[in-house]
Amino acid sequence: MVRVVDDEGAQLGVLPLREAVAKAEAKGLDLVLMAAKSNPPVCRMMDYGKYKYEQSKKANLAKKRQHVMQVKEVKVRASTDAHDLEVKLKQARKFLEQGNKVKVSLRFRGREMAHTDRGAEQLRHVAEQLAEYGKPEKMPNMEGRQMIMIIAPHKK
Repeated sequence: MVRVVDDEGAQLGVLPLREAVAKAEAKGLDLVLMAAKSNPPVCRMMDYGKYKYEQSKKANLAKKRQHVMQVKEVKVRASTDAHDLEVKLKQARKFLEQGNKVKVSLRFRGREMAHTDRGAEQLRHVAEQLAEYGKPEKMPNMEGRQMIMIIAPHKK
């Protein structure tokens, strides 16, 4: 026994399964199980192919409207000059305005490892310069010979 709903949404009542399938076939439709856990199970008469097509269209439309956030990377050094840093900051601003996250990585070579405080200061300066466009999601921390900070754009 199943509860049957026709293609216009009208309830046909509780029918034996064979009778429900026969009524659906008489209208040239499919009998689709909608709520299996209810008592009795609810079935609906519909064109299943058309239903699947409409669902895929809705999914594609939703996918088209969403923005996939990417993580863009900007590499700097502890000894990066002011003008070179401005160029990197300009690029990072562009990424943040587009709605992407920016990963600012600072690599230390050789004896620079003794002056990680300079690198941390450089990243703090970068965070201050980009404060208008985004906020640090992950503050600077060391990963091997690299110091990494992630900046997320402000919500619109």
